[in-house]
Amino acid sequence: MHTQILVIGWGKAGKTLAGVLGRAGRSVTLVERSGAMVGGTCINIGCVPTKALVYSAEGRREEDDPTAYFRAAVAGRDTLIDKLNAANRAMLEPVEQVRLVVGGVAEFVGPRQVRVTGGEDELMITADTVIINTGAVPRTLPVPGADGPRVHDSTSLQHVEPFPARLAIVGAGPVALEFASMFAHFGSVVTVLERGERILRGEDADVAASMAEALTDAGVRILTGAQTTAIEDDAAPDAHPTGQRPALTVRTTAGDVTADAVLVAVGRVPATAGLGLDAAGIEVGEGGEVVTDDLLRTSADGVWAVGDVNGGSQQTYVSYDDHRIVLSQLEEPDGDRSGVRSRADRVAVPATIFTTPPLGRVGLSEDQAREQGRSFEVYAKPVAKIAVMPRPKALGETHGLIKLVVDTDTDEVLGAALHTVDAQEMINLVALAMRTGTTRDQLLDGIWTHPSTTEALNEVLASPRD
Repeated sequence: MHTQILVIGWGKAGKTLAGVLGRAGRSVTLVERSGAMVGGTCINIGCVPTKALVYSAEGRREEDDPTAYFRAAVAGRDTLIDKLNAANRAMLEPVEQVRLVVGGVAEFVGPRQVRVTGGEDELMITADTVIINTGAVPRTLPVPGADGPRVHDSTSLQHVEPFPARLAIVGAGPVALEFASMFAHFGSVVTVLERGERILRGEDADVAASMAEALTDAGVRILTGAQTTAIEDDAAPDAHPTGQRPALTVRTTAGDVTADAVLVAVGRVPATAGLGLDAAGIEVGEGGEVVTDDLLRTSADGVWAVGDVNGGSQQTYVSYDDHRIVLSQLEEPDGDRSGVRSRADRVAVPATIFTTPPLGRVGLSEDQAREQGRSFEVYAKPVAKIAVMPRPKALGETHGLIKLVVDTDTDEVLGAALHTVDAQEMINLVALAMRTGTTRDQLLDGIWTHPSTTEALNEVLASPRD
């Protein structure tokens, strides 16, 4: 068959492009290899289900049995995801011009020529335009025992059975720390194994220390300088049908750790294996990502790559912006290109780690500003000491740090790290301020609702850190 638009992968950018272009009258074919991934990573195994579990974990009381409570939380998670999965089907199934191929594995066999196989069935597709939207997958750990039945990635741990009384987590990045915080609140004794000197190596030391304090107070043990060398599980999978199996042993350079389950969270890599990109003349980078320019065009004519697979920031909202970039080109293929969007247009893109409390981050850190030779001042204060912001105290969660880096020449914000309740919302305000050139004085003198987290700006920005 021939189609004008072929989308490989049902992620945020791909499904949005399929819907918009199909409704505009283009013939679109969307291929998704797994029925369990209809709608993409975010709604099925990423953003939404994990944050649903985070919210559930934060509501557990001391008297709640961890195993029963976790099982109920997972059931609620699954009900929600089933609804979102069905809603994503409903968004595209009624569109006459969109053909959905679910359960088929796509592989390039030539320029804009793709073979889709599912069991004994095979479909050959040619297309005018191909959009690669296959996402990313968890990075594996190359040590003995890392492929054992009680060693999980961020997907399988969401349905871990039985609930682990002791959980070891290899890694100390955003995904690792979200699960560390989540499972500690569910009732696990959690140990984080970080091979470096501290967690969150990309953050300033004081921000990482704030996160470490919150995790430690939640019961998480953080072991640094701990390079994992092996994971040992001597129990045969069927030897203990009641689930009372001997503990795992995680061997590290800082000593051994015992656990009932292990999470490997050492990053995610673009999902390009098996796509046959060579056959289409599509260049791949050292990290396995599809190489693109700022318009998200690949090295092959008529082929774009969007979302996590192109090596950019692995965030669903960045994937959504990827769709805007590609759409702006496909809507006017031969017309005026002055309105075409570009990845270079992005300014102050925020991110949040959904620990308890969350950490929102945007722009330059203090270390990065110093490395760039910028003239700046730092405005920072621990959340517990911000008198004008009672909301964290009212919620009983006063861990954290509010920190902003401000250009001394322009008085504009260069970056911020907000480790506090509501950080996932407040960071968007700071990002908008950065995009619009709003100054420190304007944020300082802003009139904010009370009690809110935003009103911390009235105090934190009043004077630089000593």
